[in-house]
Amino acid sequence: MKYRDGRDLRTAAIVLCAGKGTRTGLGYNKVLFALGGTPVAVMSMKAFVDAGVDEVLCVASPSDADVLREYAAPLGARVCIGGETRTESVRRALGALGSNTKIVLIHDGARPFVTRDTITAAAESAAEYGSGIAAVPATDAIKEVRDGVIIAHPEKSGLYNAQTPQAFDFAQITDAYSKISGNYGDDSEVYALAGYKPRISRGSYSNRKITTHADLVGRGDMRTGIGFDVHRLVPDRDLILGGVYVPFEKGLLGHSDADVLTHAGMDALLSAAGLPDIGHLFPDTDPAYKGCSSMLMLGHVVRLLGERGFAVSYVSAAVIAQRPKLAPFIPRICDSLARAIGVPPSAVNVGATTAEKLGMIGEGNAIAAEAFVLTERK
Repeated sequence: MKYRDGRDLRTAAIVLCAGKGTRTGLGYNKVLFALGGTPVAVMSMKAFVDAGVDEVLCVASPSDADVLREYAAPLGARVCIGGETRTESVRRALGALGSNTKIVLIHDGARPFVTRDTITAAAESAAEYGSGIAAVPATDAIKEVRDGVIIAHPEKSGLYNAQTPQAFDFAQITDAYSKISGNYGDDSEVYALAGYKPRISRGSYSNRKITTHADLVGRGDMRTGIGFDVHRLVPDRDLILGGVYVPFEKGLLGHSDADVLTHAGMDALLSAAGLPDIGHLFPDTDPAYKGCSSMLMLGHVVRLLGERGFAVSYVSAAVIAQRPKLAPFIPRICDSLARAIGVPPSAVNVGATTAEKLGMIGEGNAIAAEAFVLTERK
């Protein structure tokens, strides 16, 4: 991983996924739950891969190890078996990393919304000071309670909510875990008990941890939307998908550029915000939209959501086409949509499938797309 001062320090991330998540009421490990079609564990691991971390190590319980290996493999991550407690899981993971590791970031797998900025800030702090504990200032009034009675009112100005990742000089945190026995709430506590001084780094209020069922389904401030579109394939038209030109003998027929994928995404966004669909916003009877780029229309839709107080958190979409083969274009399509929507590439996932030669799509006469979005009230 490259640091601001030009150093290239080998940096590893430990993503803790060995818990049970009983408070979510799912009946299985919460990191296996899919948000917007992507498992929480994958979102957490991918955040570190996208941030340029050299090695990602997922810590799993024996019962979840096989499925987490399937999730980790495409990301270039590997899996080790954790212990009965969080502290023991971290201790085992540290032992599984190579001695050439210089900086290690320890992260709760149930924090899938961690950003590149938060990861980078923690790693930079660890490289300079030995530690970087992602944290945000406390916003609620803090009370000390005994037997149900408030006995003190601490001043919150000096209080912070600790998050993860918690980044450390690898030699120092390994030394701390070798010296300190017992079980602790987080790694900064172990680090401090060993005589080191944990230092905070810039966290984010969006970097919340999934703990209860309400965290999975939203608390009234999150909405989902679904969109679907289909267009006929005809000669003498460019094929545009997600704002990307795809070389093919046919293109999609429509009043605009007929970008079926972007149209499905726009309808999903509009659905989440409780707005009319694109047929109402961009009618095919209006000459202003004849031949118009769907990416311009997408930008307008994103602005409409912003005006209603919504931000896009995640987009998952699928294109159904018998031909052409779309796999080589998927990364560019994801990047194009992410730029237009204003989210990181990791917040957009696009897949492609065929219709197994059934119907108009299977005969190569049409292409369809469906999209799912997760939005959050700002």
